[in-house]
Amino acid sequence: MRILWLLLPLLPSVYPSFTNNTEDLLWGAYRPNLYFGLRPRLPQSLMTGLVWFGTQNYQSIAKARHACDQGDGLDSYTWTHFDPRQGGVQILQDSQNNVRITTELLKVPGGSHGGGWAARIKGVPIDPMRPSRISTVFYLGLEGIGGVDMVTDESENGIDGPVEFAGSTPDLGDFTLRILEAPGNEAVTTGPLSEDFEERLGKTHVVGLRLPPGQLWTAKGTFPLSENIVARASPIAEKYRSAEQAPDPSFILQLSDDILTASNLFAVQKSFEGEFQFDVFFESASANQTFDGLVQTSTIDQGIAAIVTSFDSHFDETFPIPSSHAADDVTSLKSFSKAITSNLFGGIGYFYGTSIVDKGFAYEWDQDDEIDDENDGDSGARLTEPRALLTATPSRSFFPRGFYWDEGFHLLHIGAWDTELSLEILKDWIKLIDGNGWVAREQILGEEARSRVPEQFQTQVPTFANPPTLTMAVTAIINQFNAAHDGPSAADLGMDYGMGGQMPLAGTLKSTAALDRTAVQSVLREMYKPLKRHYEWFRRTQRGQIKQYGRRARSRTEGYRWRGRSEAHVLTSGMDDYPRGPPHAGELHLDLISWMAFFSRTMKDFAQFIDEEDDAASFAEIELAIINNIDDLHWNEENEMYCDVGIDSDDESTHICHLGYVSLFPFMLSLLPPDSPHLGPILDMLRDPEQLWSEYGIRSLSKSHSEFGQGENYWKGPIWVQINYMVLGALHNTYAREEGPFQEKAKEIYEELRRNVVNNEYQRTGYVWEQYDALTGEGRRSHPFTGWTSLVTLSKHLLSTPRKSSDFQLL
Repeated sequence: MRILWLLLPLLPSVYPSFTNNTEDLLWGAYRPNLYFGLRPRLPQSLMTGLVWFGTQNYQSIAKARHACDQGDGLDSYTWTHFDPRQGGVQILQDSQNNVRITTELLKVPGGSHGGGWAARIKGVPIDPMRPSRISTVFYLGLEGIGGVDMVTDESENGIDGPVEFAGSTPDLGDFTLRILEAPGNEAVTTGPLSEDFEERLGKTHVVGLRLPPGQLWTAKGTFPLSENIVARASPIAEKYRSAEQAPDPSFILQLSDDILTASNLFAVQKSFEGEFQFDVFFESASANQTFDGLVQTSTIDQGIAAIVTSFDSHFDETFPIPSSHAADDVTSLKSFSKAITSNLFGGIGYFYGTSIVDKGFAYEWDQDDEIDDENDGDSGARLTEPRALLTATPSRSFFPRGFYWDEGFHLLHIGAWDTELSLEILKDWIKLIDGNGWVAREQILGEEARSRVPEQFQTQVPTFANPPTLTMAVTAIINQFNAAHDGPSAADLGMDYGMGGQMPLAGTLKSTAALDRTAVQSVLREMYKPLKRHYEWFRRTQRGQIKQYGRRARSRTEGYRWRGRSEAHVLTSGMDDYPRGPPHAGELHLDLISWMAFFSRTMKDFAQFIDEEDDAASFAEIELAIINNIDDLHWNEENEMYCDVGIDSDDESTHICHLGYVSLFPFMLSLLPPDSPHLGPILDMLRDPEQLWSEYGIRSLSKSHSEFGQGENYWKGPIWVQINYMVLGALHNTYAREEGPFQEKAKEIYEELRRNVVNNEYQRTGYVWEQYDALTGEGRRSHPFTGWTSLVTLSKHLLSTPRKSSDFQLL
């Protein structure tokens, strides 16, 4: 037995950075929209998935679990440990079917095709005093060039023993996949009319089907797997309609055991009563290894135990809990933090397919002939060429796709754990930037992704932007490298480590210190030109008007507005229904000009790092001009707050002041110096419980605002973790650290806010939510939401006393 081979990837490892070490990232749980689905990071390739349903009645097949759906009513589903390079453990709690299913994944390196993997699916009754009858269907499908066949002999009454498949594709080479049932499983074999079904009871049932290209993702739906089971069961059930007793559903809710010629979708069904377990092994032939003798329970158990040990060790090193936490809090806080970190990683998906783009669409207040000419004047929604993207996702149940404004926050957390993985995701996003510099704010790639998006939101427009958060990941990588090396400090390099400059990430990678600056520069330089093109696109397409309305500002060019807003929403800002003024070509948006200052600072630091000194000087000039204009254009002395700028009924420029997240942006991005006279009023309104302060975090809109909690109430009061994270970052890294008249107040607010945010999260049970109620702190909207809400893991590690820059754990 080659036990060592299986355990090699599970031994504690040094996480690499900026190396060509992505083979162990080829395979993964890259179908996060499913409860458990595996695929490689390849277009049109092998995909697998798990379906299960109860057999306590005939209606249960209509409630089969496959794609994550809040309507399924699962108590919870969470990765307790998950590392994208190694695998992990997920627990699915399904009280409706009285089963707790655990899925375990081990990744096995070797060969030239990304290695192999082993998966274990096991279940136990939640309530041992109640029946637990579960039917599982594990399927594999292949699209594109290549083929797969079932090696095991077919049987019309089911199969005893393992089921094996063999296949081949250009990217994966030759491979085998085997499904083996553990000893001790029990099936439903007794009951009314059991003698009529004796030949099929307790056996594995299969089906092989041919699906059109691009349709494998429909496997569980009305067609084909559920339909196959129902089509076989319906005439049998009809036969017994007049009988005194009906057969047990387990007897007839079975796949048909038909294998069509040239099938590209195979499904393997096993039905159980009580506890169960089965294993799935995928082996790449190029690994020149064999699974013979490696299917023992002890081997898999040892492998999973090694993953857990490795994960725990790396977690403690990367995200240590400060001594300021009470001892009795540490265990529960650590468990919670591991779970939301694991679920962020388990939410990483690989997507491939076309997008829908309308180059000619514009609202009347967005009409701009120059910009329209840039987009060739095309009108009407059209499909693009297929693109590929590795990305984290905000919510497996509700937003299982890539979001531009979410991803920058995701990458801060991912990069703290594994810089190279963060870089791989970032590179895929950078590749999406088109020739004009645009990248869609939602990446809805392919029919599977579009099936989860309302039709009115599927079309993307090349003049619509989103907050440029990807740049946070760029500077975080640079700062992480600088923090790992001796030599000039961040201050010596002229880098501002406020929120706008991004502090070094937690968990500086050991291998980073072994790399020289040239190696890192080489990798980042490939991203510089497209990111610079993206920056120029922002400045060109989102520029606002200053001179036209007699506005006084030190720069006559640096004003910005979000294009693509409607009467009631500014989706492009990321804060959809936050109050704004009436739509007008002359309006200016505070949050966008703040993001552009932040973007300019990032590009300055980026240019300095790759020795583009002329560019760095230019970005520095733009940054200063933008920061000056934030004060000149957006500060309202009467209200003592920063405001949007709009046009009134007399066609005059006026401030549009709505106290909430938008008014905080110059502060949150650390654009204000610590001695700014504007900082005091901002901290006062931040800490005012009648305005933004709550026991659970900072509210998105003032409690005293006339629109607080009104309408759809998305950004009109609810608490959002990523914005609180930005507030904490500004307080901790800048205003509580640097000398100034408000330093002590910033420290006090930071300490209290950090406790409020962390406590509200980890003391709750079940799911992590998209947002939290502004008055009660209760979870609201989509769940689980382990995208940017997982930033609580970073927030809880912020230290009570500011220290030197290389010690900071945030940004």
